[in-house]
Amino acid sequence: MRAGLAVPDAVSSNDPRYAGPAFWQYPAAQQPNWHTHPEYEEVRRKISGRPPLVSWPEVAALRTALAEVAAGDAHLLQAGDCAESIWECDSRQTARRIEIVRALGDQMASAGTRVLRVGRMGGQFAKPRSRETERIGGRDLPVFRGHLVNSEEPTLEARQHDPCRMLWAYDASKGVLDQLHRTRIRDRYASGSEGVVDGPWASHEALVLDYEGALVDRDRETGTTYLSSTHLPWIGERTRQPQGAHVRLLASVRNPVGCKIGPKSTPDEVAELCELLDPGREPGRLTLIARMGKDEVERALPPIVEAVARAGHPVIWLTDPMHGNTVRSSSGRKTRYLADILEEACAAKRVLRGHGQHAAGIHCEVATTPVTECVGGPVPDEEALERNYTTLCDPRLGPEQASELVSEWLRA
Repeated sequence: MRAGLAVPDAVSSNDPRYAGPAFWQYPAAQQPNWHTHPEYEEVRRKISGRPPLVSWPEVAALRTALAEVAAGDAHLLQAGDCAESIWECDSRQTARRIEIVRALGDQMASAGTRVLRVGRMGGQFAKPRSRETERIGGRDLPVFRGHLVNSEEPTLEARQHDPCRMLWAYDASKGVLDQLHRTRIRDRYASGSEGVVDGPWASHEALVLDYEGALVDRDRETGTTYLSSTHLPWIGERTRQPQGAHVRLLASVRNPVGCKIGPKSTPDEVAELCELLDPGREPGRLTLIARMGKDEVERALPPIVEAVARAGHPVIWLTDPMHGNTVRSSSGRKTRYLADILEEACAAKRVLRGHGQHAAGIHCEVATTPVTECVGGPVPDEEALERNYTTLCDPRLGPEQASELVSEWLRA
């Protein structure tokens, strides 16, 4: 059995398979309330016995490629669904997600630099939330936390936290990750290259620690401890506490890792996070994803950039211009304005370049179809949101809107 959040009875810290620091001893925010479920212990046992979803050589190859991004010799695009649906992970849907990431990456590469393409896919099944409950139809229900935890259907039964969903998420992830692997092999063969391909690689927010902790693995050839649920895990703004379990988990594995940084972050906090997640100051290890909001980015980002540079961490800087710009429409829909997204993306790039840093790329949420979830471009106003608003959680860009984002970022 692998090391995990809730397995102090099953795995000793002296066990050679153990991940290192006892991350499960630290406070863990945003966790499901399912530990009294009758299937909980059995699911834990089953997940811990499942094979790795990604291999260490794949993860190591991505780290090598990301070192080029950290050096300023390449760019990085991280894009995909806000929340994946377990029921939409068939080969056809996955091919569409691969294609949108590839197309946006090709557009970014038109500037003449190499672009690594990383999808928010193959595990993006859990979402942190600002509230425990929401009011629907006159009654309070537990919030939807992603298909790894519960269902989006507005009934009390559907919203119960169910640990059996970890097994469903594993199976859905495996199908997607296997298809990504086949795509990379095919692309390498077609290009005749023996080097590291530009993608598509997988990433997701490492949120539910019963699941992520169970998939910490140790490579048999090298003895390297890594998180086998994805190539590039990241920590969100709500779970980046230095003394929290999420940070301690990612500090204990050798994957490249990401961390979202919001406007309330202080330079000292971010420097501490960098020291925990990148103590060796290794290029390609740590990606900082700034999600400040258009009104805060030029105030909040510069001192953080300066603090990280002073500390000597060769981080990759991405801008997430979406999460800090979420608003409610007049009808109550969550939405984002494309103009705000473009403004933040370009401002973040200017800040980074003004401080002598490589503006490495963009992190964004994008659908494969022309959804109407963000206002701007083909979605002229808030009334148009009702035409095709299908997200499971937060509003995504449509392909045309995402293309405009890349174009504006390149021009900035």
